[in-house]
Amino acid sequence: MRLHESVLCATAPVASGSGAGTLSLHDIQNGTSLASWKQTSSNVHCTTTVQSRDGQGGFMLAAQRDKSILHVYHFQKDQLALKIVLPEKLAALAADPSGKYCAGATTQGRIFLWEVASGIMFNSWDAHYRSITVMCFSQDAAALIAGSEDSGVSVWSIARLVDNVLQDELPTPYCAFTDHTLPVTHIVCGVGSFPKCRILTASTDNTVKMWDPASKTLLTTFYFPQPIAHVVLDPTERMFFAASSDGSIHQVNLFRQREDKFSRVAIEAVGGAGISDVIRVNEPGSASTKRRLISVGEPVSAMTLSLTSSILLVGTTTGLIHMYDVASHQLLRTLSTHKGMAITYLTTMLRPPDLIGHISLSLGPAGNGSKESIPVRPVAPFQRIRDAKAREAHEVTMMLPQTKTTPNAFFSYSSAELINDHAFFVQPPSTADATPGVALQSRVTELEGEVARLKEQLGKAKGINDVMWESVVQRLVAESKDQSNGADEDVAMTTNNGQEGRRRKRNRT
Repeated sequence: MRLHESVLCATAPVASGSGAGTLSLHDIQNGTSLASWKQTSSNVHCTTTVQSRDGQGGFMLAAQRDKSILHVYHFQKDQLALKIVLPEKLAALAADPSGKYCAGATTQGRIFLWEVASGIMFNSWDAHYRSITVMCFSQDAAALIAGSEDSGVSVWSIARLVDNVLQDELPTPYCAFTDHTLPVTHIVCGVGSFPKCRILTASTDNTVKMWDPASKTLLTTFYFPQPIAHVVLDPTERMFFAASSDGSIHQVNLFRQREDKFSRVAIEAVGGAGISDVIRVNEPGSASTKRRLISVGEPVSAMTLSLTSSILLVGTTTGLIHMYDVASHQLLRTLSTHKGMAITYLTTMLRPPDLIGHISLSLGPAGNGSKESIPVRPVAPFQRIRDAKAREAHEVTMMLPQTKTTPNAFFSYSSAELINDHAFFVQPPSTADATPGVALQSRVTELEGEVARLKEQLGKAKGINDVMWESVVQRLVAESKDQSNGADEDVAMTTNNGQEGRRRKRNRT
């Protein structure tokens, strides 16, 4: 299966009550529409996606803007899969990358945490005293970060929120960041396990702040000429883009070049010096303003980067999706399919393998008649209140690991192909142009001949050693015999001399 990058966008009518929006998937190369899901209208930060992975199909969640309803869509179906009644109308929605937990926040500052597969409400608590505007999970789903109109940012440990022992206690945040002075508009969590990651928060106080959860401190403050509404961070954390509501997008590099005392060019990181580290971005009249500024010309409502970080996608309140080249800031393409609607959500992904109308859902090998399809990731209706009995009888639908007899859901890679590819990569350089099977056989024959030659040389060495040992032993035995014979002769001579002397003494007397 060829891998194609696609962009998923959510739209909503500009005026409430003037119709319904859609969820649409487009090819990022030519902008063609791949799939569309209707009957949904969600505000900014009220749509989330879990991609198809680990042999299970993904899903999309959209909190409706005018009612306390959550719409659930699957990539395998082009219609609404589930409609969930929520305890309150949501102002922000987030799901962790693995699709295990879902968090919803209200305009009263309350957060609900559900388990997606069972629908159990693990916790609900008052996190802020004003409306929560944005939420996001860390990459490993260990923490939930929430920003509010009260200018505060709170970080919550998921382990403590789902702990049965702590269910009767009021949740306390892992840490709280209170350096913003106006409402928080966007939050981005960097790569890495929590708390060894960095967090970016944007606010209408014209700043973007970088935080370190491990030390619970502020690293850097970036000042901008206008209030910032959206932030997108490069996965390698080389730079980030900050968009204001008037259509200005600022590129902020997190590295810079400098010359050392030996006039050598070196690269050093920008920021991270602590609370006193303040960087002013694109001051009016500066030479770098034009180089790092993208002027869209209309309010920006959503923003994301492509998977290769080479294209910046910008959604506007008029329904246009602009694609800019990151290196040159030139406009590459504009999608006007949703003109007249507001773009409220943008994300990029590989085209789902279970996308309706684009792939056969048969998992069995060709010719066996198997009708097994890619399973849909389970989504249960969410509870509206906390239920202790449901937690005690906790049941979760899960998929067992694939066995050897179960073919791969997304890719087919036979054993013969694996052996041939392995033989190709382990062959010596001299046989690189030969057939993998022939090269492997010739290499085996060569090694067998080498082993036989070594065995022959070992036999010869053992024979020489045996001859040397036998010669040394015989020589030592002969020398010991000669020494014993000489000693006997000396004893005999001594005895004869003694007898002759006694005879002479008797004759004298």
